[in-house]
Amino acid sequence: MAATPWEGELVNDVKRQFGAQILEASSYLDQNFFVVAPEAVISLLEFLRLEADFDYLVDLTAAHYPDRENQFDLFYILYSFARNERIRVKTSIAETATPSTAVGVHLTADWLEREVFDMFGIRFDGHPNMTRLLLPEDWQGYPLRKQKTLIDMDNRWVQENLGIESGQ
Repeated sequence: MAATPWEGELVNDVKRQFGAQILEASSYLDQNFFVVAPEAVISLLEFLRLEADFDYLVDLTAAHYPDRENQFDLFYILYSFARNERIRVKTSIAETATPSTAVGVHLTADWLEREVFDMFGIRFDGHPNMTRLLLPEDWQGYPLRKQKTLIDMDNRWVQENLGIESGQ
């Protein structure tokens, strides 16, 4: 099943405001999403919050595609209590990119960005505390990058801190 074009007043408003920075507005299985240029993400999140009542950043996650030039997709999932509606904002970034933090727009971005950093190694420029959230600070690598297998995880850390061979 393919995505279908998403049309409506919100889409028109966003396209009018952001022009060519909106690469796609589609719906897949009744889930609406924008695909945007990386430099437009924070402005779009702010616009959606202030002008369209998408006042809650529900989640922020990523996906890793090591064979692509822009290896990572970032997904921002927003909810509007007033509209009772959920939308997604997606962008693609290179491995070395440091996207801007969304903490100034949504406070919930604080821990969500730290989790994405912890799992994928994506650093968010301007984040107030870009440190690991789930793994120890001295953990090597990022477990959700696809070039790592479970067996390749940080066996050194397991041996030094738990005194055992990895259970993998």
